[in-house]
Parts: sequence; C-alpha cells; structure tokens
Amino acid sequence: MTRRVPESQRVRDALENAVVDGRYRPGERLDPARLEKEFGCSRTPIREALQALERSGLVQIRPKRGTFVTELSISELAERFEVMAELEGMAARLSARRIEREPLDDLQRALLECEKHAMAGDADRYYYANACFHGIVYDSCGNEYLRQQAHALKRALQPYRRLQLRVPDRMRRSLAEHREIADAIAGGDAETAENAARDHVLVQVKEFSQLVRTWRHLTEHTSG
Repeated sequence: MTRRVPESQRVRDALENAVVDGRYRPGERLDPARLEKEFGCSRTPIREALQALERSGLVQIRPKRGTFVTELSISELAERFEVMAELEGMAARLSARRIEREPLDDLQRALLECEKHAMAGDADRYYYANACFHGIVYDSCGNEYLRQQAHALKRALQPYRRLQLRVPDRMRRSLAEHREIADAIAGGDAETAENAARDHVLVQVKEFSQLVRTWRHLTEHTSG
C-alpha cells in the first residue's frame, strides 16, 4: 500500500521544482493566495511548505513584506557544496569506525531502495531514498555537532541535490557511488569511505553548475 504524501510536502516538492526550474525567479515574491489556487489547497499547507523552504534556505520570509525566492549565485552554491563534501567525508570516515549493526542494516536497506528507484527511473523517489541513505551516515558518525551541521546543510542544498539527479545517467552513477560508500563503511575502511563520500558530493558541483547554466540560459531566451 502506497503511503500518502502529506499535503505540505507535496506543495514543498512542487515549489522546489518550480524554483530550480526557473518558474519562480530569484528575488521573486511568492503570493500565498496565488499558491493556494495553483495547488488547490488551503493556506495551512502553503504556510508549512514555505516555512520548510525557509529552513532550507530556498526562500526568505521577510516580516510585513512577504516571502521571496532566495538569490544565490552559482559560485555561492558551489561553495556550499564544497563544505557539504567535507562534512560528508568526515561523517563517512567516522561512521566506518563507529557504526553499529542495526544502522548498518538500515544503510543496506536504503541502498536497495535507491537501486529500486534508479531502475524505475524515478528521480523524486530516488532522491528521498538517497536522503535517507545519507542521513543514516550522519546519524552513525558518533559526533553530535557534525551530525547537526550535516543535516542542516543537507536541508539547505536539498532542491539543488534533487536537480542534479536530472543529469542524464546521474542516478546510475550516484547508485554506484553509494555502493562504494556503503561497502567501505561496512568494511571499516575509514579512508576509502571518506574519499568516496567527499567525491560523491564534489562531482555534483560540476554537474549541477552545468545544469543550472543550461536552464538559466534557456529561461533567459524563452522570456526574452
């Protein structure tokens, strides 16, 4: 039986896609009344979705002015991905030393979920299985401060990490990278786990930057 997606999550996912696809431009104000009509829902899930997007850094809620799409340059996003790569690498290294049996089993299950959705070509479901995989690595590192920082930055980069999954063949390669990380953690190989996890994020910087340049170029021409 398929679990029903909460209304606020449905709206959030749709808004994320709209922002990264360029339908809502950086600096543009998001009108809650218009969003209610667009998504056919009440004000509450709209408010919850916007609050979640503010926590991720995708939008900014300004008192008495409204909610605006955050303006970040490609270089600013690349800087955040570089920091994420170091956090991912550190978490994987520590997890290889500290992970326990139950979370290790959970990691393998998350990997199987990634494989299932990659085979089906379902980028959205793959992303959530992917997020679960990475979350287990963070939660198993044994360093609470690192865990919190990794989760916080992952939330901020969530829409952009989803976007790079649209690069042709990216899901297949991402899955192979996940296998390498999981195998290293399971084998207690801290150095390989760290390098594999870091490289897994760094490759996204290059692919994401190219993808963003492409869709910005297209939106500029279609709107011009």
